[in-house]
Amino acid sequence: MSFNQETMAVQYLFESEPQTSFRLGDIAKILGLRGKQLKRLQGIITKLNGDGVIKQIKPGLFQLVAVETAASGRLTVLRSGMGYITDKTNGTTIWVPREDMERALPGDTVALHLTRSTSDEKRGRVVNIEQRAARDIVGTLSIRGNQLFVSPLDPAYKHDFTVPDAKGGKEGDRIVIRLTSWDNTNEHPQGEVVDVIGPADKPSLDTDVICRQYNLPGPFAPETVREAEKVGERLQSPGKRLDLREDFIFTIDPAKARDFDDALSLHTDKDGNRVLGVHIADVGHFVRKNSPLDKEAQERGTTVYLVDKVIPMLPEQLSNGVCSLRPDEDRLALSAFLTFNESGQRISHRFAKSIVRSRLRLTYEQALAIIDNRKPEGLDNPLPNEARQAIPAINHLARQLRQARMDAGALDLEVPECEVILDKDGRMTEIKITPSDHSHQMIEECMVAANEAVASELSARGINILARLHEPPDPEKIEELQASLNVLGFKPGDLSSPKRLARFIASTANHPLKHHVHSLVLRSMKRAVYSADDAGHFGLAKRYYSHFTSPIRRYPDLILHRQLAGFISRSTNGGRVEQSYLKAMAEHTTEMEQRADDSSRALIEIKKYRFLQQQLDDANPIIYDATVSRVTNFGIFLDITALQLTAMVHVSMLGNQFFHYNRGKETLSAGDTVYRIGSKVRAHVVSVDFPQRRADFKLVTDTPSDKTNSKPEKTGAKSNKARAKSDKTGARTSQAKTSTAKPKSSSAKTGSRPPQRRSRRTRAT
Repeated sequence: MSFNQETMAVQYLFESEPQTSFRLGDIAKILGLRGKQLKRLQGIITKLNGDGVIKQIKPGLFQLVAVETAASGRLTVLRSGMGYITDKTNGTTIWVPREDMERALPGDTVALHLTRSTSDEKRGRVVNIEQRAARDIVGTLSIRGNQLFVSPLDPAYKHDFTVPDAKGGKEGDRIVIRLTSWDNTNEHPQGEVVDVIGPADKPSLDTDVICRQYNLPGPFAPETVREAEKVGERLQSPGKRLDLREDFIFTIDPAKARDFDDALSLHTDKDGNRVLGVHIADVGHFVRKNSPLDKEAQERGTTVYLVDKVIPMLPEQLSNGVCSLRPDEDRLALSAFLTFNESGQRISHRFAKSIVRSRLRLTYEQALAIIDNRKPEGLDNPLPNEARQAIPAINHLARQLRQARMDAGALDLEVPECEVILDKDGRMTEIKITPSDHSHQMIEECMVAANEAVASELSARGINILARLHEPPDPEKIEELQASLNVLGFKPGDLSSPKRLARFIASTANHPLKHHVHSLVLRSMKRAVYSADDAGHFGLAKRYYSHFTSPIRRYPDLILHRQLAGFISRSTNGGRVEQSYLKAMAEHTTEMEQRADDSSRALIEIKKYRFLQQQLDDANPIIYDATVSRVTNFGIFLDITALQLTAMVHVSMLGNQFFHYNRGKETLSAGDTVYRIGSKVRAHVVSVDFPQRRADFKLVTDTPSDKTNSKPEKTGAKSNKARAKSDKTGARTSQAKTSTAKPKSSSAKTGSRPPQRRSRRTRAT
């Protein structure tokens, strides 16, 4: 061992037995030090004593200096290498530099000692690993000399692992390992292989990889399936309900959806006010608390939507069957009736257990056609007159509700949703961008109104609920946002006021950097979570808000359904539940939601970088329209909307001319060629670093383009290289110089929209 390794070993000995005192002879015997190592031991002890790590309690007798633990929590590691915890006691965020993580790994519960504490930032050093994360690690197997190494697929892991036995895995395979030991930061952590998934260059295995990496649920337990097969019988025992089967009620969902958990209606009361009916599948009638169905739904917490797979919270017998508000079938619901006056102000509301019969199933595209007074395509029967009247009227109401939210300071962030298209082999072929149109916004406003009404009613009755909490951003985050916007050439002023922030966002509606700006604002926001203690939704500008409208796919909605049902029926508890239960569910469901979002995003990222590498391997990269979002002395950063990607073009890729950087004007120029923020350009990929999820791009011409093309172009004829070469991204590395935008989530989340998936923009606020 070197001197540093010996020092580390001695320090670990003291830290492993903090209450034990040691003499030099004891240390030498325990660590097996001999010869010159014994001579160096005195110097090591002197150094550790001088550094304050150990102290001499008697002549020749030393003990570890007790380090006060400042905070503890679960460690999250970013791909930059920086980590952080949220202190379990007070919710404070403490950052942990990579060099201060010691042997901690992502997901470990650690204790920190504060190394820096200011009003702007707290930093800490890991002094104890309280609990290792019970998670499998997916990586790629490689052989170096006579050792087996596994490189984790998740860029948050900054260390390769060694394994003693590949258990049948071959070099280049994706394998699953578990940590067995890690005693020395100068050595690789050690693991054992628990499963072999298959070749890293096989795209069809990507989803299996993500499911293992994030420990996503598998098939439902047999007892859950047996109960699900019988719950249909409960439809015959609806109990006392309001019969709405003669009302015109309809659904609007994505074209490929089968789980219809919400429906709408509209009528006018005797005073001429509009009464919006929001009818939500009564899942609680079929999923009884503490039943096998309920326990597994609770454990899953949410439905997980991956690009080519849906992992449901409830079995298909419920999600696509007895709980789905399918047309022309009797279904049980919880109905919210919201009464609005002429100006769009809600003046009253009421709730009821109901039985409904949907008369019409529409897609978003068909609903938009009706709103635009066009003929909807794909309907099996002529459009009912009731639909021609109700849908434009509901849209008008939704416009009023939306404007009222914006006036109150709600954030109208438009970050495009994307749908990843795959071929039969699991390779991505394109990304389709879904715009925010009136049909999506109409449904969003109706769902927001119902969620708010339920939350405000139960809260007013003194019933504690599982609130959807979105806290205001931290002041330092707003300052960082303002600084970033100033770099982009905006003059946003003070954005600490929600209404000023909302006005600034509205002012960017037609700006070429709109999507980039909205992403920056979104990243400055805190993440929306579930809470049993606090209420309020900053992004939606709502004092009370909860999730009520998607009980088929979100467990918090099912909890609220049971509370509302108890309140309506005036049961013994009247909808009240123990606060300890709500707190536990808030933590668990927030964690499950985060897992679902992370896994979905990770799979999209894998597919996206395979797609870019495939273009290079085929020697036929696609040309994309892009907007310059940042200018530096070493290159320009591009927003590529068609890929939902931020990439960099190094100055060396701009041409053979010498480019001058003007810091004041934020430009790079050479002769008549000038690149500035907002410049329209066209670019294609030139290199991909798959392990770090980075890519370099190059401009097609040396001058910015004044025109944008609606569709990407190919740079040339396709080569004869085998398509399979595009899948070598499992082990490929390159000297990439770009970083992709790292999205964060808050009140509204974005991501891919696979078959049967709800629109996140309209359903997940």
